[in-house]
Amino acid sequence: MDIDKKVWEILFSEEEILNRVDELGKQISNDYRDKNLYIVSLLRGSFVFTADLVRKIDVPVKIDFIITSSYGYELQTSGAVKIVNDIEEEDLMGYHVLIVDDISDSGLTMEHVMKHLKTKNPSSVKSCVLLDKPERRQLNFIPDYIGFTIPNKFVVGYGLNYGDHYRNIPYVFAVTDEDR
Repeated sequence: MDIDKKVWEILFSEEEILNRVDELGKQISNDYRDKNLYIVSLLRGSFVFTADLVRKIDVPVKIDFIITSSYGYELQTSGAVKIVNDIEEEDLMGYHVLIVDDISDSGLTMEHVMKHLKTKNPSSVKSCVLLDKPERRQLNFIPDYIGFTIPNKFVVGYGLNYGDHYRNIPYVFAVTDEDR
């Protein structure tokens, strides 16, 4: 599919995203006040969201990254999640972990990462996603913090990619079946 030749349906503008990120930052700040917050960003898709989100959190926070793989160049998950690069910490005792991802659809990646991080003895593990696509859920999983709930559409922008491109688009758009 050549998405440059398709009509892009803007789902969330840059302003809408930044307003929602501000709201999430306030909610997370309130929920983690007086706790040791450790944010784990799932690369590569969540780097834009995580960068904006942590600047809106007003409690001390430690940040690290995990690289997972389950999509490659496909439009949907392969179902096989692997951790390509882990966080540096071996023991998370005393930390409240918040995993940040760009999108939750099948729930497979988040479940895999949550189980993995729980083996490192944190006080708690929760999840935060920019986009939640419950129609695609394969597991009984609901993210703890959700930016927006979306229908079952292929979305790109604001960190979400197609192939290795479009992460730098400042809004989220759906790729339609219509040609330009």
